[in-house]
Amino acid sequence: MGKLTLTLLDSSLYPQLWQQQISTNPQALLMAMLTADITPDADAFNKQLSANDTYQDWINTSVFGRYLHRNFTAFSQQTEDSFNSDMPALFRQELMRHAQYLPLEQVLLFAGDLPKSVRQTKILTTTVNPATAVINAQKMNEEVVMNNVIIIINQIVVKGKQVLGFPIRHNKRTSERLRNEVLILDFQDLRLVNEEDISTKKRSNIDETILLRSYEIR
Repeated sequence: MGKLTLTLLDSSLYPQLWQQQISTNPQALLMAMLTADITPDADAFNKQLSANDTYQDWINTSVFGRYLHRNFTAFSQQTEDSFNSDMPALFRQELMRHAQYLPLEQVLLFAGDLPKSVRQTKILTTTVNPATAVINAQKMNEEVVMNNVIIIINQIVVKGKQVLGFPIRHNKRTSERLRNEVLILDFQDLRLVNEEDISTKKRSNIDETILLRSYEIR
């Protein structure tokens, strides 16, 4: 039995109205949030996702909950426990049996610099909630150089049919519900296709530079 492909979520989520501005795709909404003078509301977008039939299908067919995600991440990162040296591979192999292909043109987001290990491990945690990505990026403040705060936010567009992943099912009664995460478990190629500086409205006396990086994944 072949693996299933998730239905394209973005086609049913957009256009979106935010701050009296209509965004026809996730890239436009992300840009609007990055250049606004207010902090976006992750809960508001989560409610849009929760009311979306496609997203509910994503979550209801997933075997990947937050508890499993935490344990998988811990196993994947451990290197010193020789007794359990085979566990990351065994854990991943089992999860791959249940993984699904991510839909073409789906946009996924993550905050911060791309870990160097991602292209080797093929593992990356992303979100479909742009407000969550923006808030996480602002919290991280990747680098401070001469009173200039550098914030990095990334968008990935699925361009290949063999990208495997999991929507992560979160506890609806905790703040985890705002994560709206998708774990990428396997891919062939992750390529940076564009990087641009985003001009923002000044929110403090510290200069703020936002780097928006665009990737394609196959």
